[in-house]
Amino acid sequence: KGGMNVTSTDDYHLTNASNIGTALLTTNTERGLFLVFFIGLSSLIRVACMEYGGTNHQLVSSVKWLQANNLAADNTRNETCDFFRDTVLQWVASNIYDGGSDVMHLLHLEIEPVRCDFQKGPDGSQSNGVMGAALCGSSEALSRCDTLFLKRDCDHLCKVWLASDEQERQYYYETLFGIRPSVTFSTTDGSYGTYSSLEGEIVNDYFSVSAEYNETKAVSQSIITLFLSQLGFTLFVLLSLSVLRYDAGRLVLGPLRRMLKIVAFYAKNPLSPSPTRESTGSLRSSSQNQDDDDYDSEDENNSDKQLGTYETEQLINTVTKITDLLRKCWGVAGAGIISSNLARQEGGLTTLFNPTVPGEAVYALFAFVAIDKFQHHLHCLKGDIMILINDIAAVLHEEVYRWGYEDRGQCNKNLGGAFLMVYRIGTVAEVLEKRDRAEAVIFSAKGKQSNMRNRRRSGQLTSHTRTSSSNSRNGRSVDSIDLSSLPGIRSFTDRAILGLLKTFAGIHRDATLLKWQSDFRLGAGVHATSIELIFGMDAGWAVEGAVGSSYKIDATYLSPHVNMASRMMSATKQYGVFFLFSQAVQGLLSDNAKDKLRHIDTVTVKGSSVQQKIFTYDAKVRSDFFLYSKTEDQADLDSERYSPAIWDTDQDIVAMRNHIDDDFMRVFNRGRDEYLAGNWPKAISLLKKADRIMFDREVDEGYVSHVPSDNMRSLSNVLDSSDIYDDEYYHEEGEDKVTRLALGDGPCQRLIAYMNEMGGEAPDNWAGYRPLKSK
Repeated sequence: KGGMNVTSTDDYHLTNASNIGTALLTTNTERGLFLVFFIGLSSLIRVACMEYGGTNHQLVSSVKWLQANNLAADNTRNETCDFFRDTVLQWVASNIYDGGSDVMHLLHLEIEPVRCDFQKGPDGSQSNGVMGAALCGSSEALSRCDTLFLKRDCDHLCKVWLASDEQERQYYYETLFGIRPSVTFSTTDGSYGTYSSLEGEIVNDYFSVSAEYNETKAVSQSIITLFLSQLGFTLFVLLSLSVLRYDAGRLVLGPLRRMLKIVAFYAKNPLSPSPTRESTGSLRSSSQNQDDDDYDSEDENNSDKQLGTYETEQLINTVTKITDLLRKCWGVAGAGIISSNLARQEGGLTTLFNPTVPGEAVYALFAFVAIDKFQHHLHCLKGDIMILINDIAAVLHEEVYRWGYEDRGQCNKNLGGAFLMVYRIGTVAEVLEKRDRAEAVIFSAKGKQSNMRNRRRSGQLTSHTRTSSSNSRNGRSVDSIDLSSLPGIRSFTDRAILGLLKTFAGIHRDATLLKWQSDFRLGAGVHATSIELIFGMDAGWAVEGAVGSSYKIDATYLSPHVNMASRMMSATKQYGVFFLFSQAVQGLLSDNAKDKLRHIDTVTVKGSSVQQKIFTYDAKVRSDFFLYSKTEDQADLDSERYSPAIWDTDQDIVAMRNHIDDDFMRVFNRGRDEYLAGNWPKAISLLKKADRIMFDREVDEGYVSHVPSDNMRSLSNVLDSSDIYDDEYYHEEGEDKVTRLALGDGPCQRLIAYMNEMGGEAPDNWAGYRPLKSK
């Protein structure tokens, strides 16, 4: 149980291995963040390399202009100083506010050298800067301040402008205006020059203009611009990575994910149809829809966008073909081999290939289908026999697969001219579970009372009871389970036999197979031949698994019931019929189906001492089966709408049994009962009468076949030795011997021949059955 949990967990990891896409997105995101950081850093590097550190060139140019005027004031005469003062005040007025707003822009201005009165402070000092001197140095200056600043609080401004040093100014900036040093910008422009004093002395001095600005608004705008730029770059990088991831997913990850899902798909259900985009027929397409729920995904839905010429797509096709070949070559018996080797994981890796997994007991219906006169066909056709086998298999597999309950009909193997068809019911555990679940539904009321009593018991007693039940179940013999008690088994068995009957009709109307009837090699130029199949079926258990070694294995079924199905098929030749079913199969059919089967004998087969009744479905070849042909969609629809009433309504089923009437059945059943009871003279008389009834009905209805079947030819040789052909029931003037026997009833003739071979009287040790001595 623990191993199963580990396997299920590992299968989950296998199914979700496509999370590599998430890993790729994470990796690309980390790369994207690195790119974003690099892009942001590159912008800073670019700014650092710019002239003036990328600052506002307009401010620098404005200071240069004022410096030019400073140099132009080359004397200290009153008219020159007044002109220079007006120029400075106009410059201050144009720079004091930022863009017409009420945010103070120009914080401080110093002009060197101090040579005019307006440059001196209230105390006559020369260190307060021109703004403190020109706007705060006197009452006249204060009036200019009020006019310039629209009567704002010049007292606060003058505190700043008249500050004695840089540290004091920064203090006032922050306390009075909330301006931090980090958002101020200072620029200076200076050069040496000369001016003449009032005394006419030429003074050589350093001329400079220093201004300090409040760049709060510019810094705020820069931050917002940088943020938007970084955000735009980030989105661009993520979008680019998404495009790259889309291409990687479309060209690499998508195909890889589909390959992983194909493996997980077959690990879960190796018998599911191939999940390829190519349609293999309407039947496959419709039945595939349910299983594809687990497989189908966004990748497959978008498959039209996938590029089919890339190596990954070719690899997908290869994986699909390999798994499809495994499924078709090993069939239902190899499902366990495929599932165990694909699904078992260790640390996310598949285990070593182990084809020889343990066998498992299963319940199933086993049907052998053989090509009649196969050795003759092989001798005549040589290498072309493969074409004939494949043409027959195309019809057989199609009908078996179509009518099998929930696609349970599978071809296990081909043995030359014979096919083993398996209708898997389930493992022993599955069968017991289905039966117990049905019993729980039926006896639910009783179960509730039992549960109430169990709640009053101790936990130890409950645990012991469960353990005993489990041990009892595991120790139960496979032969002790009555399959007829399983829910749904009757429709399951009905559908299995319907698939074989539909195959019988199909081979006689398939255009490809009909061409073989006129093949010169098969008829040897003497008469037309007929391609016929014979069918045998039994029901029971078998060991399903692989037989062989690591060099070569064969997925197969080992069971006496498989052998019994083979014996049934072989016995059809002895009885001159196309179908033989064991008593086990008949017991699983619906009442409508049982009414159509005929109990023809009670026997023991070679290699078995079990007495059992054998049954046939009376089918005869008709040349008008083509009249009842249907399209693939119509045939699929008939299968989906199955009901027991189909035995009385389906055209194929009714037509192939049209030669049987109530009068014949009444006489035959009386003759068979007399035969089994040991009253053989009476039985012979009744069986001859029944045979004649069938012959007359065939002639009267006009369904006479001019080509006797191969089964009838074989039986006529047996009847030659019994001398019954001279009997009045078998011979009328003008009747051909072979045609007469072919149009009669094979089981009647077989029983009559056997009784005549035994002397016409039942032996003293007759026990109501006879052994079939040949295989």
